[in-house]
Amino acid sequence: MTGFARVEGGDESLGWVWEARSVNGKGLDVRCRMPQGFDRLEQAARETAAGLMARGNVTLSLGLVRAATARGPEIDREALVRVAALARDLVKDLEGVGPPTLDGLLRLPGVLDTAGPSAAAVDDGRLAAIRAGLDAVLAGLVERRAAEGARLLEVVRALTGEIAEWIESAAERAADQPETVRRRLAAQVEEMTRGRTPIDEDRLAQEIVLLASRADVREEIDRLRTHVAAVEDLLAGSVPPGRGLGFLCQELLREANTLCSKSADAGLTAIGLDLKVAIDRLREQALNVE
Repeated sequence: MTGFARVEGGDESLGWVWEARSVNGKGLDVRCRMPQGFDRLEQAARETAAGLMARGNVTLSLGLVRAATARGPEIDREALVRVAALARDLVKDLEGVGPPTLDGLLRLPGVLDTAGPSAAAVDDGRLAAIRAGLDAVLAGLVERRAAEGARLLEVVRALTGEIAEWIESAAERAADQPETVRRRLAAQVEEMTRGRTPIDEDRLAQEIVLLASRADVREEIDRLRTHVAAVEDLLAGSVPPGRGLGFLCQELLREANTLCSKSADAGLTAIGLDLKVAIDRLREQALNVE
């Protein structure tokens, strides 16, 4: 969801520059930096961005510049005359105060305009061109985000495939869990009785069934497979997958944690840990996906 776009425009006396940036975000947050007097464009910017993007922290900025052929700083002569008259009157009433100087008067706010172009310099035609520049810069930002998304899609699909492989490895290993439980329990009974007390095979079988049912991870594996299929469907769909992908990563991690906690075999536990690492990598990439 990162990207940058820049669009310039203008005429012989006034130029403008739109810049748009976006970084990762859980929702859509649009911030605008406009020259004074251009607040009316903020609502249009937010609405246009919301129609094009679903997630990301987006910053839009508009800059106005005078063209090289435009006039330089301007003096508001009416303001200068009024201020000079007021200053002369004050000099007459105040003792010890010198007469106003020209450079002092020019420093007063509103007398000498040295700032950049203001909204007053933008007529309806220029405003329409600036508005078109807003649409263009947002379209450019979306294009760059889409290019990044295409690259991320390959990464996400590769991680999804890796997760699916770990799930199948866990399923194969889990098939041996009942026998592992039986051997472990028989060895523990043998160690405690040291062979002096005969083992009740029926009782041992009951305990094996009980422990094996507690260690049964087939439900977790089935749910893991279902979540992976949901991820693949999400990536193949037309809806922005970011939010759904984040939720499915949480569910995948939940099932992987349960699988590890129910594991009665070191090999299965190791597979479960590798599975969790792959899911966590997918979760981190989900933060970059719209």
